Amino acid sequence: MVSTDFLKQCSGYGLTTAHILYRRPDHRWLLQSYIWQDYDLFPDFPELHRFLAFWQEKLDGPLHSVRVAHRKLIKPAELRTVSGEFRLH
Repeated sequence: MVSTDFLKQCSGYGLTTAHILYRRPDHRWLLQSYIWQDYDLFPDFPELHRFLAFWQEKLDGPLHSVRVAHRKLIKPAELRTVSGEFRLH
C-alpha cells in the first residue's frame, strides 16, 4: 500500500512550509507566529490558499504576513557521462 503523501510527491507536489505571523485577537499590537506545513503545488499553492481562506473566515486573529518556502523532494535522477574508465586487476 502506497502512502498518499508519496503519491502526491510523484504527481508534482512538494513540501511547503509557511511561517504565518498574525495579530492576537485580544491584543492587536502583539504578533504571534504559526508554522503550517503540507504538500502543495508550486507556484499556485492551492492547499495554502485553502488554509488561509479558512483562517480568515473562521479564526479571530487577523493575518499580518506569510512567508513561504517550498521544496520538491522527489527529483529526476541526475545523470553524468563518464569520460574515462579505470580498471583494477
